[in-house]
Amino acid sequence: MKLIGVTRRYDAPGKAGGLTVLDDVSLEVARGDSLAIVGPSGSGKSTLLQIIGTLDRPTSGSVALDGQDLNRLDDLQIAAVRNRQIGFVFQTHYLLPQCTVWENVLVPTLACSDTTLRNGAGKRAERLLNRVGLGERKFHRPGELSGGERQRVAVVRALINKPQLLLADEPTGSLDHASAQELGQLLLELNREEGVTLIVVTHALDLARRMGRVLELREGRLVPPATGS
Repeated sequence: MKLIGVTRRYDAPGKAGGLTVLDDVSLEVARGDSLAIVGPSGSGKSTLLQIIGTLDRPTSGSVALDGQDLNRLDDLQIAAVRNRQIGFVFQTHYLLPQCTVWENVLVPTLACSDTTLRNGAGKRAERLLNRVGLGERKFHRPGELSGGERQRVAVVRALINKPQLLLADEPTGSLDHASAQELGQLLLELNREEGVTLIVVTHALDLARRMGRVLELREGRLVPPATGS
């Protein structure tokens, strides 16, 4: 995954030139590596993650995944890349309350054009749910699970289509300390086992320090974290 000169600017009434949230950000993360992005609230961390994940487009600059310039793709092509190559985990799990764990995990496969992957999704779901300790809960609904269990389901759902890139935006933010520690360890283990590139936005410095690399978003630019961060 590679960003070159990414800037994101929003219109702001009364402010000439608008509001610049990201300012000429460049970043490269090798396949299978792990990276934490830290910084104060409002610094643009989630905006950066949304641009990396194709949920938003930069005002200028380029985003490439597996050597492909995503700026050159139309909306339908971007949606296909997002579904097949990128997995998302958010602070809120966004599980469908009326569906079982099993059904929630398989939702992303419904839009997958890879027939082989779709046909093997059931076995992969079974393996991943067993891996995260939820094999016996697959027919439960989200309301019957703890917060930590719901986030583990969200992680499995994010991985079901064998993405290259796993993006986690404050994944432990709504969890108690023990569940947060457990989820952080799980993300790192799956990063290694699945060979997926992991980028985590977090306020939790203990989680950030466990990643292979840490960068801070400060005044719209990615910089090495301040001493003590």
